[in-house]
Amino acid sequence: MTSSFIWYELLTTDPDAAARFYGPVMGWAASDSGQTGMDYRILTMNGVGVGGLMAIPPGADKSGMRPSWVGYVSVADVDKSIASIVAAGGSLYMPAMDLPHVGRIAMIADPQGAALYIMKPSGTGEATAFAPGKPGHGGWQELHTQDWNAALAFYNAQFGWSKVHEMDMGPMGTYLQFNYGSGDMVGGMMNDSTAPRPYWLYCFNVDDIESASARVTSHGGAVVMGPHQVPTGDWIIRATDPQGAAFVLVGPRK
Repeated sequence: MTSSFIWYELLTTDPDAAARFYGPVMGWAASDSGQTGMDYRILTMNGVGVGGLMAIPPGADKSGMRPSWVGYVSVADVDKSIASIVAAGGSLYMPAMDLPHVGRIAMIADPQGAALYIMKPSGTGEATAFAPGKPGHGGWQELHTQDWNAALAFYNAQFGWSKVHEMDMGPMGTYLQFNYGSGDMVGGMMNDSTAPRPYWLYCFNVDDIESASARVTSHGGAVVMGPHQVPTGDWIIRATDPQGAAFVLVGPRK
């Protein structure tokens, strides 16, 4: 089983406000998941699942959790993955739990502190959240860390991810591009001394970066960087939603 990003989840302080923001900005519809005893909303693009939306768990904000996007990575066995990750210096943030008709999940952190969910889905078929170039879907994931060489070694050992290319960014250092062990590049890793702690940043596709930028600001978000062009020829902006969760949008500049 290839370990890959299969889902994106927004943890926020105000799920209603977040749904009102991402609806017009991304074109996502938010609907109740039907999970008993919890307000978990499914985000869809033209009826296709992309991610989830829920409130930060009570008390988690006191431990430093802030509004953020968190990715899900598929694994063959959640419990074995937890044991391997912890043995390699990672941490278990949320113990493994089973979600009816969804799968078994846990939240972990790599040895430098960047958090992820790991998941063994209960269903079959292809994941729909990550689809590079397809508007409204995930297009890239980027690790901001303290030592990308050590991070790559960890993710290679745990998930089989491999280096595809190193790009020299001058004073900003090296940008490592990786794949899932084969095939096209799916993400990057870089050292980031400005980050208070390592984190994953998620990039979503749009059909026009200029109109998407305007939607972000007109609905209460902020564009904190860009637009600027990336080597693929597309353009990106880095933004925050009204509750402060960071994300990136990528697309052509029409």
